[in-house]
Amino acid sequence: MDLNEQHYNLTINSPGRINLIGEHTDYNNGFVLPTAIDKKIQFKFKKNGTPTTCNVYSKNFDTSFTFDLKNVKPSEQQWENYILGVIFEIQQLSNKLEGFDCIFTSDIPVGSGISSSAALECGIAYGLNELFDLKLSKITLVEIGQRAEHNYVGTKCGIMDQFASVMSKAGNVILLDCQSLNYEYVPIHIEPYKILLLNTNVSHNLADGEYNKRRSLCEQGVSIIQKKYPTIKSLRDVSSEILATFKEIFTEDMYNKCTYVVEEKTRVLDSVEALKNNNLAILGANMYATHNGLSNLYEVSCQELDFLVEFSKKYDSVIGARMMGGGFGGCTINIVHKDEVAVFTEAASEAYFNKFNIKLTAFEANPSEGTSVE
Repeated sequence: MDLNEQHYNLTINSPGRINLIGEHTDYNNGFVLPTAIDKKIQFKFKKNGTPTTCNVYSKNFDTSFTFDLKNVKPSEQQWENYILGVIFEIQQLSNKLEGFDCIFTSDIPVGSGISSSAALECGIAYGLNELFDLKLSKITLVEIGQRAEHNYVGTKCGIMDQFASVMSKAGNVILLDCQSLNYEYVPIHIEPYKILLLNTNVSHNLADGEYNKRRSLCEQGVSIIQKKYPTIKSLRDVSSEILATFKEIFTEDMYNKCTYVVEEKTRVLDSVEALKNNNLAILGANMYATHNGLSNLYEVSCQELDFLVEFSKKYDSVIGARMMGGGFGGCTINIVHKDEVAVFTEAASEAYFNKFNIKLTAFEANPSEGTSVE
């Protein structure tokens, strides 16, 4: 494989994402509030002159793999499946792919809950769309990334991560309706505050079944509700009042999971209004309420995440914090006064190390443009 990057004529930047609020609601057809950030995977592409031989190289891990377009199938190496899944899904829509080489490097911390997987899927899809002039729309590229994760990786994710990676606009968050895919750009003016991510450096693996288990519980809840309310298609359509009438019918676990999702829908819409009215106190309070729900009802937090969110409450300079992403590790997202970011980060890092003997990683996240050609 040719590793001389000067020979590559197409560069694609595909970002990670944050989600301000609206966690685990996307696959329940709810609302989310994500945006791409200034951490990205950079891809270099070129045609290699062969009809079907493809080579992909990861600079971060100094590892590569080769596959044939006539024989695309899942790999035992999980990271390869994010790429192979995208190739497979493109082949269902186009026969224009030919042999190519791709080199990529990432500054997205893996396992931090800012969706390096979606950045990988969307960057590959976007790049091949450009390289071979496939004429696929941006929303089709989003859907290709999601289907790749469903069919090759085994995570039945919602659409949010891929949508945010491709469709984001600098300086905005996206209010995305995951049912209709209608969306609205909402300017994010949080001056004098900054978005600070604290990475627990505890890794999660969403494909291990916990994610799919929760999705299944929510779907089972909906199917029970539908017997009485046939027009309801998902938890998106369920009010707190309707849900309360099923408390004695549901298992406690199912009721808790569904309660979190129904309450989170309201918090997202409430937070959008707060942003539009520059009422950051409401946004912050909603973030803390979301974390409480994720920890106690949806049960996707862990002691490291809970510790950091609780620790943030000691500081007036922090107006909101919660775990972000799939859970079981990854980051907390914090809204911190810009003058106190360094002080808070140092204090949190020291307290976290004393408690868990693990070093914290902290970085600011700035709302940025979605996947694009450099």
